[in-house]
Amino acid sequence: MPRIVIIFSLLLIGLGLIAYFLFADAGNRSVTALIPAFAGVPILLCGLIGLHKCARKIAMHVAMVFALVGFIAPLRRLIPTSIKNGFEFDSKSGTMIAMSALCLILLILGIRSFIAARRGTAAG
Repeated sequence: MPRIVIIFSLLLIGLGLIAYFLFADAGNRSVTALIPAFAGVPILLCGLIGLHKCARKIAMHVAMVFALVGFIAPLRRLIPTSIKNGFEFDSKSGTMIAMSALCLILLILGIRSFIAARRGTAAG
């Protein structure tokens, strides 16, 4: 699981960098475009810590908390804005949707891993 967490964290960091450097105009860049990268960095740290067997359990649980926040936070902004102004698919909404999707997939994979580990512990 730590390697999967590292892969998804790198995808989030890449998404943030792409949103900041490619989607935004040079004169109109906002630090908020880097939010996926800001979410990816602590998840990356959890993945790297999780490579050590003694800290794996707590690191993966903390990574899943960050993934849950990374799933919910963009939706908390996207849904009210879409209701108020109507949904418009642009680079901002696309970035928020992509961040939520990546974090949701990571969260699902993490929960499946936790269930498999629990079953393995109970069986063994």
